[in-house]
Amino acid sequence: MIPQGLGDWGALPFFAQDWPQIAAQLEAESRPVYPPRAAMFHALQRCQPDATRVVILGQDPYHTPGKADGLAFSIPQDFGGRLDSLGNIFKEIGTDLGLARTRTDLGDWADQGVLLLNTALSVPEGAAKAHAKLGWNVLVRQVLARLADAPRVYILWGNPAQKAAQAVDGARNLKLSSAHPSPLSVHRGFFGSRPFSQTNAWLQAQGHSGIYWGDPEAP
Repeated sequence: MIPQGLGDWGALPFFAQDWPQIAAQLEAESRPVYPPRAAMFHALQRCQPDATRVVILGQDPYHTPGKADGLAFSIPQDFGGRLDSLGNIFKEIGTDLGLARTRTDLGDWADQGVLLLNTALSVPEGAAKAHAKLGWNVLVRQVLARLADAPRVYILWGNPAQKAAQAVDGARNLKLSSAHPSPLSVHRGFFGSRPFSQTNAWLQAQGHSGIYWGDPEAP
């Protein structure tokens, strides 16, 4: 059954041809799987193809209970634990733009047209990358192909993201590649890469508004 709320993404062949087999494998998984099934396609549900201006590709969801919410790098606001990669992203926002970001739920980015997609959409508890070969690559490939209809920004953090986006035309789109913001690799080129200011400069040159990367204003 095709998940609810996918909008135009639901037309991708993946959902009719590949998702049933992956869903069966997830059902057979003996370990807890994150994010919860209802949030597994949150990135696609929150940001439709024609609204997407920026793609941030991650690796796989957080494998700690309560930490993954279906948006790459995003963490539920009430999580209360270590931020790891997200904390380093916030540091780079501060260095790059001089903006404060403390809100861990990145839904406001998605609502501005940032597709926060991992290269694998599920992970067993405590087993990073264990679902990397489950078949999610088919979905990611189809998503990127669907987005080839217009120039966009692709922010590619880490080797899995860069490999997944190899076919993205670097002449037509802005491709920003760096090390992953994980504490294990952040000092290998993520800090100082300035992806946020570069993204906004490119968007504005294309006649679009930039993304507001800092904390959203209180209602």
